[in-house]
Amino acid sequence: MTNAAKNSMLCPNCRRLISRDEARCPWCGLPHPGSPLKALLAGRLFERPDQILHLIIGANVAMYLLALLLNPGGTGMTMSPFSFLSPDNRSLLLLGATGTLPINALGRWWTLVAANYLHGSLLHILFNMLALRQLLPLVAQEFGAPRMFVIYTIGGIGGFLLSYLAGVRFTIGASAAICGLIGALLYYGKHRGGSYGQELFSQVGGWAIGIFAFGLLVPGINNWGHGGGMAAGALVAMLLGYRERRRETFLHKVLAATLALITLAVLLWAAGTAVLYRFDG
Repeated sequence: MTNAAKNSMLCPNCRRLISRDEARCPWCGLPHPGSPLKALLAGRLFERPDQILHLIIGANVAMYLLALLLNPGGTGMTMSPFSFLSPDNRSLLLLGATGTLPINALGRWWTLVAANYLHGSLLHILFNMLALRQLLPLVAQEFGAPRMFVIYTIGGIGGFLLSYLAGVRFTIGASAAICGLIGALLYYGKHRGGSYGQELFSQVGGWAIGIFAFGLLVPGINNWGHGGGMAAGALVAMLLGYRERRRETFLHKVLAATLALITLAVLLWAAGTAVLYRFDG
């Protein structure tokens, strides 16, 4: 291999062939395209949507199991499917349940992130993870993995923020973030149009109607979180665009990586402080 070939690379932003020594990409103007950090962001961090899916599911399962282990004696063992293997509220509060109680009384704004990875029963997490497995690959297909993760994260935060403003005292679950994915797909189907867009809009619209109907029939469902998540997901999708109309940029990857680091830091903080508090002394 020649020295020129060894010194060549694809720009992290425009994906054109350039030299690693370029101070600025001659095609798109990205500063220092050969820096290791930009190479990491452009490389494997968001290369495979299936890995992101597995990481999100793994984080949800880990936080659910930790919530059960923090107070095994308080675990719900009734035969009701809605409360079977339910962590107690104290464990959920320690791990980052959100709402007016944690935010106003304790100042825990970080719970707007953490609550998306907590669940109240085995059926709760099972239903949400099955929905995630169906929706997340479809959003990644139309928006790309970085924008998909941004939609998922901002959808969850936006949903819980609206429910906080509406006065919901205590809430958890990945459904707000999942509704963010639904909102993005509704925007995509309506904006794209055509037979594919119309079919997708109709199919995902059925999901949205079913979620709201379920929320009206079953007590304790955070409909504000669902509606806020859909609205936030649609807004983020509109601002970031989708693959057919706007190509993926380095900024999308930076935004996704930033949110991933924030999420990781919040979950580690929540888990660490909860374990220390629970078993202190």
